[in-house]
Amino acid sequence: MAPYKALYGRKCRSPLYWNEVGERRALGLDAVEEMVEIVRQIRARMKEAQDRQRSYADVRRTDLQFQDGDKVFLKVSPSKGITRFGVKGKAETVFYRTLRKYVFDPKHVIRYEEVAVNTNLSYEEQPQMILDRKVQTSRNKSTAFVKIQWRNYGSEEATWELEDKMMELYPELFP
Repeated sequence: MAPYKALYGRKCRSPLYWNEVGERRALGLDAVEEMVEIVRQIRARMKEAQDRQRSYADVRRTDLQFQDGDKVFLKVSPSKGITRFGVKGKAETVFYRTLRKYVFDPKHVIRYEEVAVNTNLSYEEQPQMILDRKVQTSRNKSTAFVKIQWRNYGSEEATWELEDKMMELYPELFP
């Protein structure tokens, strides 16, 4: 929508097409002066609207100053479509990083347990509780299983393990 139509709710008729379709008569100096005044008002109102929008946007565009030890949020967003030095493919992606000041909120505190990590960056899972028991019978042999919930996982990721093996490794699970 044109700015004039947005302001006045009708199309702007320039001095060349001031009259309705079919009407042809010479325009006087008054019509041109009136049109110039209307255009001046439109420009003033558009500048006023732009200044108002700029003032809203400038509040967020202040330069942030951080000190050592300040906590910040880091946002990393990819920008595809920008080619760097003619490179195409995966190397083409450019990442923009933006920082935002962190305001402390007690809901952001995460409780966690220390995990002992081995030298090869692996760790041993610890069982938390037994969720279920079952005995699987085949021709002449019965095998007892227990469903174990592991410490760092939810109940939907619980696994069925041999009861004898779990009793040997983790006797504290069995009453």
